[in-house]
Amino acid sequence: MIEELIKLAKEMDAATKRGEDLGLTDDEIAFYDALAANASAVQAMGDDKLKLIAAELITQVRKSVTIDWTLREGARAKIRVMVRRILNKYGYPPDLQEEAVKTVLAQAELLCAEWVPG
Repeated sequence: MIEELIKLAKEMDAATKRGEDLGLTDDEIAFYDALAANASAVQAMGDDKLKLIAAELITQVRKSVTIDWTLREGARAKIRVMVRRILNKYGYPPDLQEEAVKTVLAQAELLCAEWVPG
């Protein structure tokens, strides 16, 4: 158990350091990682464009989440559509979008507890 916590702490430190190196907040690095999970997307888009997408996703998703958004399919669908529009706006490869949308929504679920007022 202690080893797992130490490993997690090291991973979190590494992610924070990487975020600082890229000029991204902790939330933005989570979305950046979701978008950069596919190597061909990174190759096609480049770091700068992925950083722009991550920043806009954070802003827009944070505005859209509600306390029960993960339970209401209509709310989830609205956020899915918004994420797709942002990906399209920046030219994210269409064949990679579905997986990126799923990953971004999964990241949003993990992060949203901090965003939604209790």
